[in-house]
Amino acid sequence: MTELKLTNIWDKVFPKSENVCHEKVSFKNRYGIELAADLYKPLDNDSKLPAIACSGPFGAVKEQVSGLYAQKLAEMGFLTIAFDPSFTGESGGEPRFMASPDINTEDFQAAIDFLATNGDVDAERIGICGICGWGGMALNAASLDTRVKATVTSTMYNMTRQIAKGYYDEADNADARYEMKVALNNQRTEDFKNGEYTRIGGVVKEVTDDMPKFAKDYHDYYIELGYHPRSPGSNDGWNVIGCMSFISQPIIAYSDEIRSPVLMIHGEKAHSRYFSEDEFAKLTGDNKELMIIPNAVHTDLYYKTDVIPFDKIAEFYNKYL
Repeated sequence: MTELKLTNIWDKVFPKSENVCHEKVSFKNRYGIELAADLYKPLDNDSKLPAIACSGPFGAVKEQVSGLYAQKLAEMGFLTIAFDPSFTGESGGEPRFMASPDINTEDFQAAIDFLATNGDVDAERIGICGICGWGGMALNAASLDTRVKATVTSTMYNMTRQIAKGYYDEADNADARYEMKVALNNQRTEDFKNGEYTRIGGVVKEVTDDMPKFAKDYHDYYIELGYHPRSPGSNDGWNVIGCMSFISQPIIAYSDEIRSPVLMIHGEKAHSRYFSEDEFAKLTGDNKELMIIPNAVHTDLYYKTDVIPFDKIAEFYNKYL
């Protein structure tokens, strides 16, 4: 295994807090892929803490959104980690810029392995937080891992649904999926012949008037406000074939069996709002909650600390962890 090269400088897109301790850590998932993470914990704490593992959005790195969430929650009394999923950022995994419903769910479980065996953590008080596409992975992990005592999703995407069916399920038919599979498998042949993987391009680099607003919002965050050189979304994106397994491997099949508490947060004006509303409708029990943020769009919950309901998130974790 290649040894990870972890950056020691502060290269986040958000300011460093003086109210928490920060260090780089790493741990392996069950496939032997070593994951890189930033660990944050409150200053001057001698007791075992409740802990939270954060990741996302889909195509982001821990120096962007998940790190912001993790650092803020550490300021509020939790030990947190923000990790780069397999094949991205500072984490291991070859080839680069691949995604997998299974492996990326496992990444959350590996983060729980790490936290449950950390001497500063109360292993009975571990939660997870998934943003955007990793909100779906977090729900999937919560349906599988009984060590998860509370889950928060923010501005959630179900990536398997979006890739297999298109936005608002507009391409939910066998012919559309067949054409997509033909194109992807032809790309596999070309990649094998060329000995390298073609990248899909990341978010749009130039904005035009006829683009949907959410595409402009993605540009504003990934290319302008939150650009990071290791972020797939900010640069050349995933490999073209990097997410093809999502077509036939849907996640969250047993969301109705999640017994632990779940808080789902979404913006009122987000193009992706239906993902959270539809998944929330499948959840059962009296410890589930959907919070809609007035006037917020999808990316507002990436970085706007006056819009992200951190007080509510902390209250939820404090209640259930």
